[in-house]
Amino acid sequence: ANNMDYWKSFKKKCDDAGVRVGLIMCDALGDLGNADDEARMQAVENHYPWIDVAAFLGAESIRVNAAGQGSAEEVAANAVDGLSELGKYGASKGVNVIVENHGGYSSNGEWLADVMSRVNMENVGTLPDFGNFCIERNADYSCKEEYDRYKGIKELMPYAKGVSAKTHAFTADGYEKDMDYMKIMNIVKDSGFRDTIEVEYEGSELSEEEGIKKTIAMLEKVIAEI
Repeated sequence: ANNMDYWKSFKKKCDDAGVRVGLIMCDALGDLGNADDEARMQAVENHYPWIDVAAFLGAESIRVNAAGQGSAEEVAANAVDGLSELGKYGASKGVNVIVENHGGYSSNGEWLADVMSRVNMENVGTLPDFGNFCIERNADYSCKEEYDRYKGIKELMPYAKGVSAKTHAFTADGYEKDMDYMKIMNIVKDSGFRDTIEVEYEGSELSEEEGIKKTIAMLEKVIAEI
């Protein structure tokens, strides 16, 4: 993150190709809901260079995680503190700090919406991922406990500054096999959201490029219908 020669070169390549950077995904920088005050603040500060990079590239947001240790209420309280501190720095640079439902408590829509309401900052919001509502997984990575995705999306959309349209497999007529995208996109539309829809294909039946193109085609078809 601190190699500005790299980022200058990266930005030039983006500019030359007519590409706009909208979002930087940040992981493995420490838990913003850490129970230890010092470790939590260190996690906050570990994100600062990525906010600087986002500002340099003209990106609107960085995506972070609201992870921590302890009970749901303990992690929520610590995440509110960590996100508030990071949000202040983001605001000073004109960058949003947005939280994805990304496993654990964060995949509980009601929990994450409560954290957002308590942070209550204009530049701190959510990145609802339509496919990430598994709260707990088994040893084989199958989902042990899953939150109602449609309820979760509805709860997170009031705070959304982006949405992640995830797909894994498609029906013969081109719709997502395990998610009702008509229902999902109606929830998105009814929330008043008018911003970027990110695309993620995580399936194994198609190549990444084919899966992305098929997801875009599906979204265009659904949006035209609604």
